[in-house]
Amino acid sequence: MLTNLSIRNFAIVSHVEIDWRQGMTTITGETGAGKSIAIDALGLCLGERATTSVVRPGSDKAELIASFDVSHNKKAQQWLTQQELNEDNECIIRRLINSEGRSKAYINGTPVPLAQLKILGQWLINIHGQHDHQLLLKTTEQRQLLDDYAQHQGLLDELKFFQKQWRNKNNELTALLKSQQQRQAQQQLLQYQVKELDEFSLQEGEFSQLETDFKRHANAQQLLLLSGQCLNQLGDENEYSISAQLQKIIDDMQQLSSLDKGAEAITSMLVDASIQIQEACSDLNYYQQRIDIDPEAFNIIEERYSTAITLARKHQVNPENLFAFHQKLHSQLSQLSGDEERHQHLHDELDEIKAQYQQVATKLRNSRAKSAKKLAKLITESMRELSMPDAQFSVHLSDAHPEQLSAHGFDDIEFLVSMNPGQPLEALHKVASGGELSRISLAIQVILAEKIITPTLIFDEVDVGISGPTAAKVGQKLQQLGNNTQVICVTHLPQVASKGRQQLFVAKLTDGKHTQTSVNLLQQDAREREIARLLAGDEITDNAIANAKELLAS
Repeated sequence: MLTNLSIRNFAIVSHVEIDWRQGMTTITGETGAGKSIAIDALGLCLGERATTSVVRPGSDKAELIASFDVSHNKKAQQWLTQQELNEDNECIIRRLINSEGRSKAYINGTPVPLAQLKILGQWLINIHGQHDHQLLLKTTEQRQLLDDYAQHQGLLDELKFFQKQWRNKNNELTALLKSQQQRQAQQQLLQYQVKELDEFSLQEGEFSQLETDFKRHANAQQLLLLSGQCLNQLGDENEYSISAQLQKIIDDMQQLSSLDKGAEAITSMLVDASIQIQEACSDLNYYQQRIDIDPEAFNIIEERYSTAITLARKHQVNPENLFAFHQKLHSQLSQLSGDEERHQHLHDELDEIKAQYQQVATKLRNSRAKSAKKLAKLITESMRELSMPDAQFSVHLSDAHPEQLSAHGFDDIEFLVSMNPGQPLEALHKVASGGELSRISLAIQVILAEKIITPTLIFDEVDVGISGPTAAKVGQKLQQLGNNTQVICVTHLPQVASKGRQQLFVAKLTDGKHTQTSVNLLQQDAREREIARLLAGDEITDNAIANAKELLAS
């Protein structure tokens, strides 16, 4: 519940500090005194946007501090704990607004964005304004009121989730369809390219081998000539070959080594060299025998080598990279084929999401239909208690656009009313007068307040257009609410003001140069005079005082 509100340099308030109690508190005051200033200040503490006009003239900033006891408010406690803002069951919201309209917000001393004030505020205070009855004419507001009464937020969250999923998948499908023509042309080109390369079927590393084989076959005659010359010079078939000459040297070195052992190492190296030359001759002879002068084989190699180069040039890649390019085209073609599969998969996903949405929407519709009857019955009873004895209220459900996935489900909701016997049920704007609409709105607000437990309920002049016995009944209803929760009511009706457990009086003071507002808790005598003023005007008579005492005692 709200425990304290401190207001500094706000509008025409210099400094006001208000302690709040459990139960019903009424706020009264003369016209223009600023009875709703405390409500406006609370609205800003709960995240409403501020303008420069809220700062008191001559001041550089306004400061608003609202303190709450959240010891019995589990949702607020849970949120504060999640945000690491919990402070021993106390919540202090501070809002600073400078003369340029910029503001800062704090929760328990920690700076926070305005959005967090709004989130927290929904679990602290519920404000019903004097213009709410005008909103009641809108069917969107009527649907929201029914859903609030039936506590459908969980189902609505599910609908929003499925609607968002469906919208995202549908956007993806639309983008896929838009690119379909371009994709088909690309697919045809890829299919042609892949088919051509598939038929050639170049293997990994094959081009390098082709290049080697091509060069060997193309130069076979020269290879034979050069290898023959080398063998002739190395071999031992003539006395002038390297092998024969080396052998003569080895023979001389062996004779030298027998005379001087210091030459043995040199002799050994020459022997090793002779062995190596013999092995080289053997390998070179084998190499020469493998040189193939086969025109038919050469033609096959030349044709494949040439085709590889031609295909590489056609696709603007190096011949060495032709195999990798072929694999890349295969991958791209598979991806495009995968897009076709994705197209079907998206259709399937959309159907599945829609089915899940329809299941939740049907559940919501059934709950709405059931709750609509209960709400209509309660509102009818409440209207009759508020001096509309023949009133009949109904909540009508009709199909919206079931083929569309709305965040609000399948249903259009409309409030219908009949004010007189024999009169058919019709839309509110066709039947209800301004005063009747105010009473209907108040009846709904009271019912919702009983259903939706919020620690603090604020009614800001919701009794406009009500007087006499009806006003007394309104006061009784608000007083009943105050038995279970904190109720703050700004009113001009004595029948309502007298029902408060405490009453605050708002006065505007001026010295001719400066104006400011004061807020004071009325003691018994002062409260009797204020109720009398509301009854009789500025001319307070003994009779008015007596009536005031009677109202306060009732």
